[in-house]
Amino acid sequence: MAITEAATPSVLMTDEGPPVPSRAWLRRLRIAAPAVLIVLIFVACFVLPLVAPIAKPTGGDILNSLQPAFTPGHLLGTDDNGNDILARILYGGRTSLIVALTVNLLGLVIGGGLGALAAQAGGIVDGVIMRLFDVLIAIPSLALIVAVSLSLGPGLRNTILTLAFFSVPAFARISRAEALRLREQPFMVAAKLSGTSTGRILVRHLAPNIGPALMTFAMLGMGIVMVIEGALSFLGLGIRPPAPSWGNMIFQGQLSLSGTPMLVVWPSVMLFLTVVGFNQFGEALRARWSGP
Repeated sequence: MAITEAATPSVLMTDEGPPVPSRAWLRRLRIAAPAVLIVLIFVACFVLPLVAPIAKPTGGDILNSLQPAFTPGHLLGTDDNGNDILARILYGGRTSLIVALTVNLLGLVIGGGLGALAAQAGGIVDGVIMRLFDVLIAIPSLALIVAVSLSLGPGLRNTILTLAFFSVPAFARISRAEALRLREQPFMVAAKLSGTSTGRILVRHLAPNIGPALMTFAMLGMGIVMVIEGALSFLGLGIRPPAPSWGNMIFQGQLSLSGTPMLVVWPSVMLFLTVVGFNQFGEALRARWSGP
C-alpha cells in the first residue's frame, strides 16, 4: 500500500523554539506563597497562645530577667523584665495585626464609600469631599500623624483612630477613580435610566466592581500601617508598655541592644516577614485582577 504525501504527518519547524508551558502555576504560587505566610502568622499570633502552654506576655519575674534561649519554660528566653520573649512576640503580633486590620477596614468602608459617593453625585458634593481629602494628602502625613498622636495620647484606641483618619483619603481617591471609570458603563447607565436610587447603585453596582481595587490597596496598606504603628510605638506614641507590640518591643530592646540583641532581632524579623507577606499578596492580587 502506497503512502501518500497527504497521509504523512508534517511538523512545522520554527525559530521560536518549543512552546512555552503554561504559567498558571506560577501565578497561583505568587498568590499562595504569601497567603500561606500570612495565615501562619495569624495562626501563631491568635491561635497558638490558646492551645500551647505559652506564658503570659506581662507580669514576669524580674529575678528571671535576660534568660537565654531554650531556658526551660522560655523557648526564646526572657527580656529585662523577666517576661517571656516568645509570648510577647505572639501577643505583640496580635496587637499589631489588630491595629492594621481595623485601620484598613475603617479606611476601606469610610473612604471607599465617600469616594464612590463623590463620583456618583458629582458637582459640589464631589468638589467638597475631594478637596478636603486633597488638603489632608498635601500635608506630610507622618508629621501630622505624630502631631495628632501627641494630642490624643498613646494607646490602642487612639492609635487606631489616628491611623484610620489618615487612611481614609487614599481609599477615597482610589474608590472615586474606579467609580468614575465605571460611571459611563452600559450597566450603570441602565441603572440610572431605570430610576434606581443612588444608594442602591452604590451597594448593588459600584461596590462589587470597585471592591477588588480597594481590597488590593488594603493588602498593601496592611504593611504600611504596621510599619507606621511600629514607628509610633517606637517613639512612645503608640502602644505603651507593658502591653506588647512589635514596635515597642523594638524600642525596649534597643536600650540593651549591645548585650541582648535578640530582643530587637525577633520582633524586627516578625515585622519584616509580615510586611513582606502582605505586600507580596497585594501585588499578586493586583496582577491577577488587572491582567489577563
